[in-house]
Amino acid sequence: MAQIELRGVTKQFGDVKVIHGADLVIEGNEFVVFVGPSGCGKSTLLRLLSGLEEQTAGEIYIDGERIDHLPPAKRGLAMVFQSYALYPHMTVFENMSYALRVAKKSKAFIAEKVGEAAETLQLTELLDRKPKALSGGQRQRVAIGRAIVRDPRVFLFDEPLSNLDAKLRVQMRIELTNLHQQLKTTMIYVTHDQVEAMTMADKIVVMRSGNIEQVGAPLELFKKPANKFVAGFIGSPAMNFFDGHVTKIDNQYHQIRLANGVEFVCKLSNQKLSVNDRVHLGLRPESLTPNVKGDGTFKGTSSTVERLGAQTYIYLKTEIGEDIIVHHLGDLEIKSGESIEVSFNIAECHLFGPDEQRIEIDG
Repeated sequence: MAQIELRGVTKQFGDVKVIHGADLVIEGNEFVVFVGPSGCGKSTLLRLLSGLEEQTAGEIYIDGERIDHLPPAKRGLAMVFQSYALYPHMTVFENMSYALRVAKKSKAFIAEKVGEAAETLQLTELLDRKPKALSGGQRQRVAIGRAIVRDPRVFLFDEPLSNLDAKLRVQMRIELTNLHQQLKTTMIYVTHDQVEAMTMADKIVVMRSGNIEQVGAPLELFKKPANKFVAGFIGSPAMNFFDGHVTKIDNQYHQIRLANGVEFVCKLSNQKLSVNDRVHLGLRPESLTPNVKGDGTFKGTSSTVERLGAQTYIYLKTEIGEDIIVHHLGDLEIKSGESIEVSFNIAECHLFGPDEQRIEIDG
């Protein structure tokens, strides 16, 4: 188990700054996922940790020891890339043992290490095959096994499942989670897929434009996103947003009118908002209920209905052209083009101020 600490880490390519002073602590044995849209800097941050890139400023520590001056091979890290990067002319055994053979380890030691890793990854019967005879999932397990045999202090994964089909991605997510529990070591995983982040991580690091927006447990980010960006990125389907403004303030009670005409009142105990301040209401698709009375109601016309049996997704368009996604648990007989009402309760709302930062709602 290894603790990792980043202190003011910055990366600049020419005049372009891609990492803006990252401060982060990753505890030993944590499974941490860096998530964010393409170009947010998550892979660059991983490469800075691995030593494949050199930071412009800042410091990187593992277990209190500064390691950013060390070459990649001396940092005690192992990286699994998006491409499997297997040697096509070598067998599975030869691919997995390559680093140990370069390090001139004994044959007995190599056989033991590769055998243990192969058993863990269910590759024992495939050790004599070459990569072309393997499926995509098997090749990815070989790439992971090549990292395991080195006994690294930290595993780094750079979008390792992006080349797999949807069903295999789900299977590999489960396998990686189980592997983390077996190895009991620190793992850092980069992805743009927030579903992977939510299902695998102990801790999620949400990034945007080279900045760390929020760090926390998956459900913490889901239930209390720090800002509108995090709220829109975490959760599937994505959160619905509605623009509005404050029309009246009576002590701690704020009356808010949305652009579509819907009005509601909520209690904000520690937020200094003024009349006419712009706000953003966020509602998750599962927080909108068709044909049931609530604290607020939207009217819309269904443009598309996806009936999946156990759940129904309804895509609505309001009178002013807003798009709304409703997630209903169970089957619901609604047709495309049908006019319906969906309601929400204040307790399930998310509110963001003029600066798009989260505002706590008391009721």
